[in-house]
Amino acid sequence: MHTESDEELVKRIAGGDRLAMKVLFSRHQTRVYRFALRLLRDETMAEDVTGDVFMDLWRQADRFEARSSVTTWLLTIARNKSYSALRKRRDAGLDDDFAASIEDEADDPEVVLQKQDKGLAIRACLSKLSRDHAEVIDLVYYHESSVEEVARIVGIPENTVKTRLFHARKKLGELLKAAGIDRGWP
Repeated sequence: MHTESDEELVKRIAGGDRLAMKVLFSRHQTRVYRFALRLLRDETMAEDVTGDVFMDLWRQADRFEARSSVTTWLLTIARNKSYSALRKRRDAGLDDDFAASIEDEADDPEVVLQKQDKGLAIRACLSKLSRDHAEVIDLVYYHESSVEEVARIVGIPENTVKTRLFHARKKLGELLKAAGIDRGWP
């Protein structure tokens, strides 16, 4: 059962298969929880949303049309439930003590400028890479494509993608070091 695709598991869940539900839950509960936690910034609420997402999966598995991946479907449900929870929390209002305890995580103007300058410098270094290296970096990091997807898109073997990626990272590191840029973000 652990080798079955998510789509096959959803079909089995639609038929009431509890073991399929356990397998799908174990595959995706951490991802769903972390996604909800990033949106809600509250562990308890994220746990509640995660439970609600999988309850909806159990109840609505027969409605899954496979127009997207199961992961996308679950994260969409988690997003909607998280925003509903945030609306409910906002409607409940904030007390003054709680509002005062909320930390402002926004960057100050100096940090914003440092990030902009560093971003420009990184783009300049990226432009110095060969076309082949820039292409794999762009697909992997900016379009979040897997090595397999890059291989299909570019029309080269996966191992060639890995080799290009290795050399592109190495070259980019050298260019960044020569430009005086450290690896951290301001």
